[in-house]
Amino acid sequence: MKEDKINILYVDDESNNLISFKALFRIKYNVDTAISASDAVKVLRNKSVNIIITDQRMPQMTGVEFLESILEEFPDPMRILLTGFADMNAVIDAINKGKIFHYLSKPWNEEELDLTINRAFDVYKQKMEERETRSKLSITNEQLEFLLRQKLLS
Repeated sequence: MKEDKINILYVDDESNNLISFKALFRIKYNVDTAISASDAVKVLRNKSVNIIITDQRMPQMTGVEFLESILEEFPDPMRILLTGFADMNAVIDAINKGKIFHYLSKPWNEEELDLTINRAFDVYKQKMEERETRSKLSITNEQLEFLLRQKLLS
């Protein structure tokens, strides 16, 4: 897999957090931001995203609800949940419903968030490589079955 910058979507209803995140990580990563879940879906439909980082507490939809709502259409991106509140129910929901990779508290620690992003991307790359391998194996299996049928017919 070609080593390009990691594509991150950061979702938060506080514009100051969006600005801070982009300022901190824009050089190292390709960063898109969204101020709402609906804006985030628009980004996801128009760009390839490897990692989604979302705030838990947002007005129209929580981070967990957002992650759960996009699972079917966008199953591949790794998910990281941020919250300023120690809410164990949110963590449990995030793991069970939103299929998160990791949970971090706000305000985030830059080094910890950076390490989490890189670990999440390693898992993302592994998932994509496994998918590619399964696809190749499926094609090879179909070719072998075809050859076997031809041999049996001759």
